[in-house]
Amino acid sequence: MKKLEEKMAELGDNFKSKHELKTPKGTQDFGPEQMAVREKVIGIITETFKRHGAVTIDTPVFELRKVLMGKYGEEGSKLVYNLDDQDGELCSMRYDLTVPFARYLAANKIEKIKRYQIAKVYRRDQPVMTKGRFREFYQCDFDIAGPGELMMQEAECLKIADEVISKLELGEFEIRINHRLLLEAIFEASSIPSNLFKTVSSSIDKLDKIAWVDVREELINEKGLNELMADSIGKFVCIGEEHPDWDNSSLFDWFCSDNLSTSQEVQKSIIKAIDELKLLFNYAILFGCKDSRIVFSPSLARGLDYYTGIIYEVVMKGSVAAGGRYDKLVGMFLNLGEKSGKKIRDVPCVGISFGIERLFAIMEMKMKNEKSCAVRTSPTQVYVASVKSGGNNQKDEEKIYKPNILFERMKICSKLWAAGIRAETSYKANPKLLEQIQFCENESSQIPWLLIVAEDELAQNSVKLRCVATREETLISIDNLVSVLIEKLSMQN
Repeated sequence: MKKLEEKMAELGDNFKSKHELKTPKGTQDFGPEQMAVREKVIGIITETFKRHGAVTIDTPVFELRKVLMGKYGEEGSKLVYNLDDQDGELCSMRYDLTVPFARYLAANKIEKIKRYQIAKVYRRDQPVMTKGRFREFYQCDFDIAGPGELMMQEAECLKIADEVISKLELGEFEIRINHRLLLEAIFEASSIPSNLFKTVSSSIDKLDKIAWVDVREELINEKGLNELMADSIGKFVCIGEEHPDWDNSSLFDWFCSDNLSTSQEVQKSIIKAIDELKLLFNYAILFGCKDSRIVFSPSLARGLDYYTGIIYEVVMKGSVAAGGRYDKLVGMFLNLGEKSGKKIRDVPCVGISFGIERLFAIMEMKMKNEKSCAVRTSPTQVYVASVKSGGNNQKDEEKIYKPNILFERMKICSKLWAAGIRAETSYKANPKLLEQIQFCENESSQIPWLLIVAEDELAQNSVKLRCVATREETLISIDNLVSVLIEKLSMQN
């Protein structure tokens, strides 16, 4: 340690210049204003999850590497952060919250649960900070595990997405929906070998970022498809772009036409997928989702390997939430725990995950456009102030500090805290009243109520209650202080 200190002293300013106090690439600090907005967003999401009956769990920030590998497709697997060997255990940082949840179900032999989890995940992605793309970021997940009526659980996930994004008031959005069964039928109709389904799907998944001509080139040059195969896929996945005037019903009718495939099995799969999509759309509307926001998107692929049925994505200036059904994921872990005696089958699951960083970036942009950058960062409801001892006409050195004023402020704070009222006071023994008022009026503080403790009022066992917004003052008894404040705060809320 001594040698290190000597070396740092020797380097002096050169050491400081070479070691910038910055966060690693793809990460960032969040100050009080940013955290106030983030807490608002997370609060709305959490309240929605709870309103739908979900309980919360927590899982480790890193998992055994074998738990994570082979679950995220060829693109996703490249982005997993691997850790150094930990006493013989190969571990990796969690890539999402879905695979750890499936591992949790299998390990604890849980066959039915409705859960939510809000936690950080890690990806070795190329960060674009302005668009909310980081290497460390929060995900907010809602999942339903266990059997249920066909498409009913999926419909509730769509309703949750609709409620959350509507409540955030960030502008128009749409929920794009597709079916893995339909995608696989498209691949079969296009004569794609089954061993290429996953890699082709990961290319199709890029259609929200790059044009079809670029995806087609990738399919031919990198994925090994011939031009006929690629063009056949394009006929299916680009049908919506070719006919922008078609609504969901028109697209459903086109896919159910007899001339899409010569194979009866493929045609049956297409019709089955379309029937389930129609049922989902009807259920979502029954749950109160707006018909205009639910869009059938044949090009939606979702590159993750574990989806087995319906898949969906919420889009507004980029994807802000996504999810789907993954009935086989838990089963991948079950063989590890069957020796205990209780054997369980695959646990059907469906869920949705919100990207908090993207939502936060959109909210920040909206606030800047509306010129409403001032965000209240203080949670304080009441500020306990005091008049500086000695009167305002005396010089500072002539003013005599009287400890009973400080003691009263501290006792009042204690009383308010005990009643569940968020309160604070100055740490100065004899602060200026103007400074205390200005602190409450500050844009970032915006504290609604101010209690003024002064000698004359204390002699009557009273204090002044000041409404910061209107500057109206009322004399109230200290004995009635809590009940008066609770009433005023409830009226304000």
